[in-house]
Amino acid sequence: MMLSGDHQESDLPWGHTDTLLDSLGAQCGSMPVGTQDGEAKVRSKEEKRRKRRATAKYRSAHATRERVRVVAFNVAFAELRKLLPTLPPDKKLSKIEILRLAICYISYLDHVLDI
Repeated sequence: MMLSGDHQESDLPWGHTDTLLDSLGAQCGSMPVGTQDGEAKVRSKEEKRRKRRATAKYRSAHATRERVRVVAFNVAFAELRKLLPTLPPDKKLSKIEILRLAICYISYLDHVLDI
């Protein structure tokens, strides 16, 4: 690279990126990126976690837990649905309709108690 006579390539900031990062890190009060012991450990923990989650056994267990959660969620909605008066009583309601009807019914019951 051609430079003027008073500058050499090694004098330029990008010629010494490691020392530049060190000096910037020292000025900011932090360690340079990639040299902290804790950072290397965090990356390895994240990698281990990703690998563990990628296994068939983990995915199967997670899917089972999710199915149990969804079943419990649906049972709770079914129980709430039984408590709400509708015409006809066996009308199929969506979850949001059940929640809105529950809000209105609670409001109505509160009003009845105030009278």
